[in-house]
Amino acid sequence: MATDNLSGRDVEKDGGPMTEELEGSHLKDTVTATVLASSAPERKLVWRQDKRIVPLAASIYFLCYLDRSNIGNARVLNSSTKNDMQTETGTTADSFNIALMIFLVGYFLFEVPSNILLKKLRPSRWLAFLMFSWGAVTIGLGGVHNFAAMTGVRFLLGCVEAGLFPGLVYYLTFWYKTDERSVRVAFILASATLAGAFGGAIAYGVGHMNQISGLSAWRWLFILEGIPSCLSAVLVWFFLPDYPERASWLSESEKDLAAHRLYHEGAKGSASSLTWADVKSTLTDWRLYGHYAIYFAISLPFSSLSLFSPSIVAGLGYHDLEAQLFTVPPWAVAYVVQVITAWSADHFNARAYHCAAAAVVGAAGFLASALLPADAYSHRYGCLIVGTAGAFSSIPPMLGWLTSNMFSTASIGLAIALNVSIGAGLGQMPGVWIYKADEASRGYPTGHGVNCAMCFFVAIGALALRYYYGRKNKALISEAAEGVAPRLYKL
Repeated sequence: MATDNLSGRDVEKDGGPMTEELEGSHLKDTVTATVLASSAPERKLVWRQDKRIVPLAASIYFLCYLDRSNIGNARVLNSSTKNDMQTETGTTADSFNIALMIFLVGYFLFEVPSNILLKKLRPSRWLAFLMFSWGAVTIGLGGVHNFAAMTGVRFLLGCVEAGLFPGLVYYLTFWYKTDERSVRVAFILASATLAGAFGGAIAYGVGHMNQISGLSAWRWLFILEGIPSCLSAVLVWFFLPDYPERASWLSESEKDLAAHRLYHEGAKGSASSLTWADVKSTLTDWRLYGHYAIYFAISLPFSSLSLFSPSIVAGLGYHDLEAQLFTVPPWAVAYVVQVITAWSADHFNARAYHCAAAAVVGAAGFLASALLPADAYSHRYGCLIVGTAGAFSSIPPMLGWLTSNMFSTASIGLAIALNVSIGAGLGQMPGVWIYKADEASRGYPTGHGVNCAMCFFVAIGALALRYYYGRKNKALISEAAEGVAPRLYKL
């Protein structure tokens, strides 16, 4: 049975017949057997997993993203009565941006340690701890009164939120095959666009609570959005399954099937933790830096839109609470487009092309926004929707592509953490500065122009990686023994 075969030993390093194929430094050049073909029992198993994992994982990231990005809403909430966060904390536009950026410093520093701890401490326990922590810190943001306090609390928020997204992407590799991940990543990441949509709607409603019990509406916003994260941590602790081989809700035959289908292309709960050899091999695998580079580039539009959508919309002729409400449509459209793009990328094994195409669409939206007259409000609003949908839709295929071309549990966890650390940590820092407050009357040309350039870089980088993997696959096929199918890179 699955529990007998897998529990208590390292299935990747136990000296079995597949050890070299699963852990060898030259895995990409080895030949492996064909993965179990899709069958009715397998489809039933995947559906059971989806029902248990995807809604819960998406809900976790929804709350995380809501608590991370609500500072953008708080910045302009009730600004017409001078009860917005920036005014009441006495910060300038540049000081406020520093407080936004300091979050990313904590985010960058704790990505890799967090993914290591996720494997050591079990996903359900570690993610529940992170969730309760960021909920409590978010509530604390409702009590800040000056720049120093706001900056310190934002740094703590970055530290405790750092491990969530790379942790969830890593977690999926324990449950899903390579051609199943992008669409699941999309549902999780799309919850960020959903949070962007709901965030504006929630801020609109909370804005009417201004001065209730003597508190400004932005303080209520942090308090009310932090509480659900703290409460939901309990659900994650008890209901998020860790690994297939330990899932009590799966039958023994289903555990065996889960182990079989992920033997060649998934992470293993019983695999050993990260070693220095794993670190060295991952850090010196230079192709991975191509993945890191394009994720770095897409992180600029990701972060800037997350933080400045209310300000961008306010610059389109909408004001105060109305501006909060009009942030909803761009995120709602992006949600739908993300899921469709990710499904198609996995279905056709064409992650590079989908990533590049979505990035080009995003670049076109940003370019038009930068070139249109500042008072072309309706046209620029439409371009904001296109830019948001394109930029965000390129991310799930990008992440699914990276995990699909990693071949051991330890290296998958480290590569994902490095990708998000370099990309989302370092890459999001410039995004804090590109939408300049003094360019509001001109339609933020610098911000849109930079995001356009980054999307074009993503498209070119994805196509270059696709060409590289295509050449490697041809070499693997030509070198394979007759009658044996080589394990090829995903495209």
